Amino acid sequence: MNVGLGLPISDPAALLDWARRADAGPFTTLGLLDRLVYDNPEPLIALALVAGATTRVRVQTEVLLAPLREPALLAKQAATLDRMSGGRLVLGLGVGGREDDHLVAGTDLRTRGRRLDEQMAVMRRLWSGEPYGAGAGMIGPLPARPGGPEVLFGGFQPAALARVARWGDGFLAAAAPSWAGGLIDTVRRFWREAGRSGAPRIVAQVNVALGSEDVVTEARTAMGAYYEFTGMAERMVAGMLTTPGQIRECVAQYAELGVEEVMLYCYGSDPDQVDRLADVVSTL
Repeated sequence: MNVGLGLPISDPAALLDWARRADAGPFTTLGLLDRLVYDNPEPLIALALVAGATTRVRVQTEVLLAPLREPALLAKQAATLDRMSGGRLVLGLGVGGREDDHLVAGTDLRTRGRRLDEQMAVMRRLWSGEPYGAGAGMIGPLPARPGGPEVLFGGFQPAALARVARWGDGFLAAAAPSWAGGLIDTVRRFWREAGRSGAPRIVAQVNVALGSEDVVTEARTAMGAYYEFTGMAERMVAGMLTTPGQIRECVAQYAELGVEEVMLYCYGSDPDQVDRLADVVSTL
């Protein structure tokens, strides 16, 4: 089982310390979430610095809210990061459910899924080296990975799950093992029905905090603030894993579902969590 680390957003300047520690440890990927109307670093810029400070780990958006962005520029940014990092970019994409994000971006919340499908058609074409069209030529650079960086889609609704087979390489399951199984089965069914060869790569995400009571309390407070807009923050915070035993058990449950990588997402700012989590990962 591969295990990645989700980086906290509270102090962008500290992310390189987290990244270097993780790159020296057993982790396979470093992830960073995305919002527009929030106090968080822009993920593509932040992950570019993270990629430059590391040599081995993949860098993953988890998830980038693509409808907030213009597709040709996003394709160029992603291809540049993928090329300069030696093919280490994993582009996790989603539509975003916060009205204020779309208000500021000037996009329509009601048509965000349709917009993402249209964006993917443009980006896949550009990543393959085809001209943009309508009097405009190729938009480079070509990504390190032929056809574009690996694309994972997050989401819960059938349209989002079907998008994995239509445009993606895999699924980012931000759900507990108790109900992730149904989502994963649906993604695999859509994949078969679309006639795709092989199988989608499945990556799961779980929220964790390891350390003193202060570390755990800080993480719960930060996560609660981030998800306050959902109206379900308290329930979501209650699912945070705070002991090595809980993390080991959860990873084992994901493994039974055929998950290939688990992202341990951190909201607490203490970088010593990298070492504590590395000790847990080394015993899996």
